[in-house]
Amino acid sequence: MPESDFDAALRDQAERVLGWLRDQGFDQAQVNAGMHRQCELNVAHDEASLMRSTEQSRLSLLGVLDGRRASAELGTFDGETVRRAVAELFDAARAAPQDAANVVSAGQRARIVQGPLEPDPAGLADTMAGLLEFRARETPRFSIEEGVSAHHLSESCTLTTGGSDLAWRAGWVSLSAFGTARDGGRASSFNVAGGDAHSLKGVPAEACFGIGEMMRDTSQQIETQPLGAKFVGEVILTPPAVGDLLDWLLGQLGDAQLIAGSSLYRECVGETIAAPALGVRSRFQAPGVVPVSPDACQAAPVELVREGRLLTLLPSLYGSRKTGLPHVPSVYGWEMAAGGESRSRLVEQVSKGAIVGRLSMGVPAANGDFSGVIKNSFRIEGGTPGAALSEVMISGNMARMLKDLLGVSRERLDTGATVLPWLRIGGLHFS
Repeated sequence: MPESDFDAALRDQAERVLGWLRDQGFDQAQVNAGMHRQCELNVAHDEASLMRSTEQSRLSLLGVLDGRRASAELGTFDGETVRRAVAELFDAARAAPQDAANVVSAGQRARIVQGPLEPDPAGLADTMAGLLEFRARETPRFSIEEGVSAHHLSESCTLTTGGSDLAWRAGWVSLSAFGTARDGGRASSFNVAGGDAHSLKGVPAEACFGIGEMMRDTSQQIETQPLGAKFVGEVILTPPAVGDLLDWLLGQLGDAQLIAGSSLYRECVGETIAAPALGVRSRFQAPGVVPVSPDACQAAPVELVREGRLLTLLPSLYGSRKTGLPHVPSVYGWEMAAGGESRSRLVEQVSKGAIVGRLSMGVPAANGDFSGVIKNSFRIEGGTPGAALSEVMISGNMARMLKDLLGVSRERLDTGATVLPWLRIGGLHFS
């Protein structure tokens, strides 16, 4: 796209504020000027309630003074407000601790355009109408408490005193449904599904992002049963639960754990950390994702895990300078490799365990130990799915789960930022 087609007003704003930061006395500075426009149709209690368009400005400021760093976020481009924020940022930087790892990016340049840039209100309405029709026809006990079909347009310009100059225009559409199922005075727990795409045209709304399956499953969770006796068994993690495991792994490979020295994988690049069936690679240009990191660096494609072997860590620019590890820019957008078995076959191989819809837990211990309640889940006995479960906990170790991976489904759920399969994992303690 020609340079003239990017939002000139955002660039002018970023250049102006970067100049103010320089004039204030910062050694280094970074400015991001952005705009997010959204056209959305909202549903409340199974009825369309509101169609609206919104627009939000955002201005992010970062300044470095003698190795001391401060940052601020504003929701306005008002000149007087921004100038006041620049002065306050300078005072905050002078009071901050000194750290030689504090720098801004240099020499990064990108011009990115992706996805649908114009909204289609009629298309959004048709998509939601299709979902409401499906609900009434196939899952009448499920109520969509909140639902949204929307078009998003994100425009942004990031400049640094190091010469980085990154701009993008990204459009995408989203669909989500949140609700519960009821039968008389009985009700299931809440459940949710949704995601982002570049287009939903030609796809039944219920087939998007697992929404229809979520509504069907929740309708079967009005009646639940306790577990009974404790046992050690297996789980089939659905993609939302797989996302929890992936998030834990990414946390181990990122700044917080690397800098603190608590990462289990700090010295494991090139080593096997999971079963051979596990593969993870980036999806940095997925719908709703732009391959530019928060520290103003282009994020090139990354293969994270191949056949269970860890290929890289993910320190940011600051994390790299702090730890001495190679800098690997990244954003949130990941996919797991598909396996060779159907998800139904994975279930058939479980003698005793559960299909886990969601895992509710606190932060795992430093060594990966965890205990959590499994939500929206079903018992498995002798390879056959059974009743919905209530108040059941599982405990284990996140790192051990990666190694105790017994199977990966051919099917994967694409929600935009993630594409994840169903996983069969053994050695979990049920109570």
